[in-house]
Amino acid sequence: MSAPLDDELWSAVGDPVRRRMLDLLLTGGAGTATTLSERLPVTRQAVAKHLGVLDRVGLVHATPRGRERRYEVDRRQLARAVAQLSSVGAAWDARLRRIQRMAEAVQRAEQD
Repeated sequence: MSAPLDDELWSAVGDPVRRRMLDLLLTGGAGTATTLSERLPVTRQAVAKHLGVLDRVGLVHATPRGRERRYEVDRRQLARAVAQLSSVGAAWDARLRRIQRMAEAVQRAEQD
């Protein structure tokens, strides 16, 4: 892998609610804790806490709007997360191919 893994970033996207929030923000362009909580099965306070986690790792950034903050996805940081995920996926694919070749070799040896 070319870049070291960012454990905080992976932890942030590891939560299904936060992934759904990112999806909503990507499709809607931006949102507040209130607008997101209307579309998620969690409270506004829980959404605000999840947004705080996403903000700390740089996946979203907030702009104050009156009493609320409007959140948008940081596409550069999201691309970094996707690149890391792709890198890990490729490494595991290579490992699994090696294991498969070893298992096939053992099976052939047992048949001989």
